[in-house]
Amino acid sequence: MSKRTDKAGTSGRFGARYGVVVRNRVKTIEAAQKAKHECPVCHHMSVRRVSSGVWTCNHCGAKYAAEAYSPKTKKAISQVPEQ
Repeated sequence: MSKRTDKAGTSGRFGARYGVVVRNRVKTIEAAQKAKHECPVCHHMSVRRVSSGVWTCNHCGAKYAAEAYSPKTKKAISQVPEQ
């Protein structure tokens, strides 16, 4: 049996509902959100999203706040270790 969500990706769970524009927008946002990103402290590709706006590095343990769907920040992150 073949996969049914090759083209739909993560938005395949919506089926035929909500319109193609909304489903494609959800698909691109979730793909960027679930990908691994570069840590601003140790520059390792291991930053994952913990919750909305909270990102953590699995390599060095740095935890910081950023945008909801991408770990871009407006300011530079200080390298003060968390206690």
